Amino acid sequence: MQRHTAQSIGDLLTDYLRETGLEKPLLERQIVELWPEVMGAMVARLTRSVELKNGTLIVHISSAALKAQLFECRHQLVDKINNAVGAQVIDNVRLLG
Repeated sequence: MQRHTAQSIGDLLTDYLRETGLEKPLLERQIVELWPEVMGAMVARLTRSVELKNGTLIVHISSAALKAQLFECRHQLVDKINNAVGAQVIDNVRLLG
């Protein structure tokens, strides 16, 4: 009789998502949905749309001042957003007015 090591359901689900190629699209969707939570209420109010294309998070901001402020710390934004989902999903943040 073979003995199998026990795995949590979360680990099994993660393995399944990786094997089927569904992990990245799921994480990308999660990033878009987490934008308001990660960035806070004020930034969320001034954000018109968020989308992800080819590893770049594209954010449309309605305030030029906020856009300039976020542009200055865009590398920290990449780290903050990737940390929120627990994986390296985005490489860049593009801010549009």
